[in-house]
Amino acid sequence: MDTFVKICGLSEREHVLAAIEAGADALGFVFVDSVRKVSIDKAINISQDTDGRIKRVAVFYKPELSDWTKVIEEFKPDVIQTDFSDFSVLSVPDAIEKWPVYRENHENMEFPSEKIFLYEGKRSGKGELVDWDKAANYSKNRKMILAGGLSHLNVSEAITKVRPFGVDVSSAVEASPGKKDITLIEKFIKNAKE
Repeated sequence: MDTFVKICGLSEREHVLAAIEAGADALGFVFVDSVRKVSIDKAINISQDTDGRIKRVAVFYKPELSDWTKVIEEFKPDVIQTDFSDFSVLSVPDAIEKWPVYRENHENMEFPSEKIFLYEGKRSGKGELVDWDKAANYSKNRKMILAGGLSHLNVSEAITKVRPFGVDVSSAVEASPGKKDITLIEKFIKNAKE
């Protein structure tokens, strides 16, 4: 089965189109303080015409309730992604998928069995590689999206070792912080899908 691929931290229309063209399954738009943060209007403009084939993911980390509500109402994402603990205090309409993020440093993690979740390092978007052996234990019979430290150079090896449902990349497909690179996006997706 094809590995599910998410390209995260998109902020330009040309990079959204390049990711779609190369075969991405999900596009991540960051709504928290970061070099990759986008406004709701920009996210709407650059992600139009994705035809529902590609999941538009609103990415958060410990969000303010007002920001959360505005993104849900105005951007209307297909998916909300944030730390697993945020979902216990923030409500999500049934029509929107919930992707909880579990970090390698969390203790006593209980992963969902049927639903998609992310597994990554302590800090998002910093290229921190996780322990693939540990991740492989957590991905068994689950829909884990592996994130953190993946690039076109190591994604094939990561998929072979961890056997995740999907992979997620942000900083490793950038020419400089926050600025995506079309060639790196294409290489990452190609290597992940092969």
